[in-house]
Amino acid sequence: MKLFYRPIDLRGVDTVIYHLPDGPALALRLDGIKEYFDFETEFGHVCDTSDIDGVLHFFPRGNA
Repeated sequence: MKLFYRPIDLRGVDTVIYHLPDGPALALRLDGIKEYFDFETEFGHVCDTSDIDGVLHFFPRGNA
């Protein structure tokens, strides 16, 4: 278990794809709601491709 995580910079992120357990994924546009997301308190893995396509993939624990 990691004790410290790198902070996630959401400035370049337009969409978050939240990969749910058992396969489905939920895509969320972050227009106006970025301040409500706090990935540092979530357990899982993040794949940040925002520099390429503006997307951040989040895989919660159990699906990572």
